[in-house]
Amino acid sequence: MKDNFGRKLYSLGEFYKITYLAFFSTYDLLYAKKNELLSQHFLERIMLAVTEVNGCEVCSYAHTKMALEAGMSNEEIQSMLAGISDDVPEEEMSAVVFGQHYADSRGYPSKESWERIIEIYGLREAKGILASIRIMMLGNAAGIPWGSFVNRFKGKPDNRSSLPYEIGMILCTIIYLPIALIHALLAKLFNRSTIKFKIV
Repeated sequence: MKDNFGRKLYSLGEFYKITYLAFFSTYDLLYAKKNELLSQHFLERIMLAVTEVNGCEVCSYAHTKMALEAGMSNEEIQSMLAGISDDVPEEEMSAVVFGQHYADSRGYPSKESWERIIEIYGLREAKGILASIRIMMLGNAAGIPWGSFVNRFKGKPDNRSSLPYEIGMILCTIIYLPIALIHALLAKLFNRSTIKFKIV
């Protein structure tokens, strides 16, 4: 996997937003999987694409294992983690590219890109795609400081990070989870908007 040490780390505020949005969209992913709208291969391609953008070593390892178990070849997995999407089926490419765009825009995609995903896949499947991206974003946002914390004691510190940041993010994971879950349930109850867009 490429070295992503140049990418800006997520702030505590961004981490909370990512946690909340992952909970907000969880039902959509469960619905898409239950109704077989998204195959496991499709989901793994989206998640690998998001992880490639965010550069999460922990998630790369975990999802490489999951993708292999789902039947993807090691060559395709390594290509995706290197940012090469030559092996992605044409009918999945738009979702994979949207996942990369969502991660690259730090959760604020363009309105046009989201409308295009709905046009291609339909609203239910599009929501499942968005949910898979958001859940992977949460895994990345939590996994990056955890990986940096572990690597620090292996003599390979992340030069963007610090020990207080890593400990703070790990502790915030515990604090944020119940609060973000309640926040997401209330947002669902009051029918809040599914997605916010990048302001140009």
